[in-house]
Amino acid sequence: MPAKTRQRELRISNLRATISKKPILQGVSLSISPGEIHAVMGPNGSGKSTLCHALIGQPDLNVEGKAELDGENLLAMPIEQRAKIGLFLSYQNPVAVPGVNLANYLRTIYNAARAPAPPISIPEFEKVVQKEMTTLRMDESFLERYLNDGFSGGEKKRCETLQMALLQPKYVLLDEIDSGLDVDALRIISKDILRLQKERKFGILLITHYARILQFLKPDKVHVMRAGRIVRSGGHLLADKIEKEGYAQVDGVDA
Repeated sequence: MPAKTRQRELRISNLRATISKKPILQGVSLSISPGEIHAVMGPNGSGKSTLCHALIGQPDLNVEGKAELDGENLLAMPIEQRAKIGLFLSYQNPVAVPGVNLANYLRTIYNAARAPAPPISIPEFEKVVQKEMTTLRMDESFLERYLNDGFSGGEKKRCETLQMALLQPKYVLLDEIDSGLDVDALRIISKDILRLQKERKFGILLITHYARILQFLKPDKVHVMRAGRIVRSGGHLLADKIEKEGYAQVDGVDA
């Protein structure tokens, strides 16, 4: 009897999360296949960012339910293992780390992702990172700076995109990457992410308040979250409806 083919997807089933005994997620279910873009929208406090943090393994969250990446149980893994098997989180406001050189940081996470393969040498890594930076139209002087220290909003998000390019994840969680960006910066960063996504076929879970970013990263599916639950799912026209009418008009679930 032939072996069963493992389903390739990020599958979330009845995911629940609490923090300090306060319920945040109350039974979230969705599935993202390679190459798909899913957007999760909703008002403040609806649990959108908590969904990303639950998937990546934020320590102060108590998480129940199921979350699988290509058939592997995410909830049974430490944070570093979730990253190693192909999950990447781009934070809304990445932390600045004064004193940590960006080039050294990137080489460290690149080698960690490749383990147990032998660490790549500094000259070899320079070739790899220079290639990605050229594609992203980033000046190499960027590497001499400290991680996110004094970076503008756009520079922080470009640094996240560079990490994404180097680590080549299977699924990318974008937690409000449009926060703090002007239209021009948003267009540039969205274009780079979309190019990487089409080239490498990773799935995207995009968290956002506003439909503006969806003009650039056009989703295959839009989900509306309220009070820790997905209350409606649909196509890109659902985002247009939200933009025109607000969240109060979109409760209920599409067939």
